[in-house]
Amino acid sequence: MQSRREWFKSSIGIGGLMMTPSILSAEEIKKYNPRPLADVVKLSSNENPYGPSERVRNAIIDSFDDACRYPYEYILELQKILAKKHNVSPESIVITGGSNEALRVTGLAVADDGGEIVAGQPTYLALMSYAEALGGKINWVPVDSNKGYDLTSIEKNINDKTKMVFIANPNNPTGTLLEKSSLSKFCERVTDKTLVFCDEAYYDYINEKNYPSMDYLVRQGKDIIISRTFSKVFGMAGLRIGYLVLKPELADKLFGKYSPYGRNKIMAQTNVLAVAAAIEALKDKDFYAFSLKKANEEKDKIYKLLDYLDLNYVESSTNFVFFESKKHIDILSKDMLDKGVIVGRPFPPFYDWCRVSTGTSQEVDKFENAMLSIYT
Repeated sequence: MQSRREWFKSSIGIGGLMMTPSILSAEEIKKYNPRPLADVVKLSSNENPYGPSERVRNAIIDSFDDACRYPYEYILELQKILAKKHNVSPESIVITGGSNEALRVTGLAVADDGGEIVAGQPTYLALMSYAEALGGKINWVPVDSNKGYDLTSIEKNINDKTKMVFIANPNNPTGTLLEKSSLSKFCERVTDKTLVFCDEAYYDYINEKNYPSMDYLVRQGKDIIISRTFSKVFGMAGLRIGYLVLKPELADKLFGKYSPYGRNKIMAQTNVLAVAAAIEALKDKDFYAFSLKKANEEKDKIYKLLDYLDLNYVESSTNFVFFESKKHIDILSKDMLDKGVIVGRPFPPFYDWCRVSTGTSQEVDKFENAMLSIYT
């Protein structure tokens, strides 16, 4: 019986891979704002190649008259909208300048009086890097054979010095998604022992129906922090806006007392234009659905290419694919750059793996052409 990979090789072949890229209509270009095709395409930062949407761009333009104002009162409106979305109080929402800012300030807060953070490896490093800079210790736990978090080993590594457990779900750079009941049970147990940070930057890309956000544990008063961002599915990476969801008393402890001006230990919140954009983005269901559809389409194209090339990969719950390059990432990155494509950086210890973001259809076609010329 043929394997899935063997079937692709025999039935598709190189010609079948090089499909005509999907072309958007003039109306779709106006609504969805695709990134123009460049001589060198950047598929290394997991940015949405679409957006901000037409509706969001108009909201930004309309907000220019308020750009002379400080953002506090506008943030309050967004807090209320997000509080309703997550079914928490506005005091449980902390608006930040992108989720990176949220991760970094949390790393600083947790490491402030020593202790250690337990985290999988590889994973997204912003929180741990800032914690280490302030003297925190990171207890790294390797991912399992499927490139996913080993929750059993992570829990075993919790000790009396542990200040936090960090989970990125779906994980970056591997794209893996934890089994929902395993994650829920893990978080329910571990939040009785220590603080859990659950980075949900790629939550919107999860295709599994009824997959729970861990925000339900905030509503139960558990010691857990959820981070979200407008950078990915909403196509607003350059505007820098994200947020945390956590119980008010924990937010008071880590980030200062709640006030109409924010929490006094948050280094930088965001700006009036980004707030207006975020409010409108939450209403723009059409662009949201379009972004998810396009990410899935381009992932499928990348899977077919990797199947044809006999390169292992992780089926992704994000807008990127992590695949085995069978050569050092530094070598592949240089070869790809020579052909006009920028791919992801090294992710130790997986130096013979590569992360590639989903771009526009034309950008992914350029990636495929480059890969075919290198590997065939």
